[in-house]
Amino acid sequence: MQREMTQGEQLRESAAVRSAIDTMVGELKERSSQITGPRGALSPELSKSFDEIMAVASDVRGRALLYPYIGSGLGNGALVELVDGSVKFDMITGIGVHFFGHSDPELTAVAIEAGLSDTVMQGHLMMNEEAIRFAETLIAEAGKSSKLAHAFLCGSGAMANENALKVCMQKKNGAPRVIAFAHCFMGRSTTMAQIGDSAAGRQGIALNVMADYLPFYDHIAARRMSAGDVSGSTRYIDMCVWHLEQLIARYPDQHACFVAELVQGEGGFNKPLPEFHSELMSVCKANGIPVWADEVQTFGRTEKMFCFDAMGLGEYIDVCTIGKMSQVCAALYTSDFNPKPGLLSGTFLGSGLGLKVGRRIVERLRDGDYYGPNGRIAKHHALFRKHVEAMAKKHPEWFPVSHEVMDIVGGFGGMMRFTPFGGQKDPILKLCRALYDEGVICFYCGHGPFHVRMLPPLGVMPESQWPAVFEIVERAMAKVHAESPAKAASGARPMVKPYKKS
Repeated sequence: MQREMTQGEQLRESAAVRSAIDTMVGELKERSSQITGPRGALSPELSKSFDEIMAVASDVRGRALLYPYIGSGLGNGALVELVDGSVKFDMITGIGVHFFGHSDPELTAVAIEAGLSDTVMQGHLMMNEEAIRFAETLIAEAGKSSKLAHAFLCGSGAMANENALKVCMQKKNGAPRVIAFAHCFMGRSTTMAQIGDSAAGRQGIALNVMADYLPFYDHIAARRMSAGDVSGSTRYIDMCVWHLEQLIARYPDQHACFVAELVQGEGGFNKPLPEFHSELMSVCKANGIPVWADEVQTFGRTEKMFCFDAMGLGEYIDVCTIGKMSQVCAALYTSDFNPKPGLLSGTFLGSGLGLKVGRRIVERLRDGDYYGPNGRIAKHHALFRKHVEAMAKKHPEWFPVSHEVMDIVGGFGGMMRFTPFGGQKDPILKLCRALYDEGVICFYCGHGPFHVRMLPPLGVMPESQWPAVFEIVERAMAKVHAESPAKAASGARPMVKPYKKS
């Protein structure tokens, strides 16, 4: 007996609709295939129109764009076309959003189908099935190595973090303090800007959230702390545990949570030893302090779908936030942290397109060959390191410090960074702009030292494209070094201005 189908389901399954989607995706493939490598603007006329829209962008925003980037709406994997017809390698992907690159045929087909939904946005009062299926898929993956059992969806990583903080605060009866790491980044909302350790990010904001900071793991400092039979890593972790214990003793039962970026993002793509986190989390659990993993940037990008799984930390996690490549963001929590009615809500939870595409992204990550020590992500990271190290060997003048002072290449999985010019901010910012002009889009991270960071579209990027990317990197670095060789080769500047007697 044939089952009943709703009119909505019949629309999506319609032969005419499926044929139309196939036709549109076929046209996309044809146009996308013409984008084969970096190039400049196609014509003076397109360059002029590009400048005009850039001027409009500056007017409506009140501030010019950091990069002159306005996309044409088409690309080919790691390559993206701008409105002047120029093409660049996208190695930052919207700060990690576009893991499957530009104009992915399958995700485009999913997005077109999602466009047939009766509304653009879905909310917590009225939602369609896409929202439930997306959350269900997330929880199924998170629950494989943790006790995370519920998901609350929202439209941004900062809002996911706000919701996570509310869940933790309610669990701790309004405890007012938060333990976080130095140099962490939490988002741009008023509350998250206060917890995030960036002076510029909270300039002019009234401070009403009390944050206590722990040092993040520092490989260089740990090496220097070796003594006798005790390794430097053990001594460094013991020092951080002692610091945590002092905070807990100083403010007994006053901490709503301990929040950890398992690999720091804006702070410098800093990857600790897993035991660094497990030791600190064990202390928190013993003292009844909820453990919150902020995976807005790490989600999907390390050697497991969840970084807490990659580091073997699932048993400690009470709350976890995810975003960026998932398209729709979420706060996940265990059944024990399920909040009371009314704490979490919101008009929007995400668009139908974001929900449907986000679910398909999670499924592709789950079913593909991305994870593990021999997975696609690990192989890409090894190639990235190989190219940086080869460039440093060829041009030691661009990397003027030793490994005893600074690691020149780092990160974890799809979070990649390298550190030329002594980690100085000015030449690294110039390098990011020179890279953009030459055909590679990347960004910077860190608070001193500063680094060049990449979040490449490893979901679709072939390994064979790395030589072309680094050919451009080498060309751009040569230009920056030639413009100011003495400054570019000097050591990193101090974090604060030195005191001088008047």
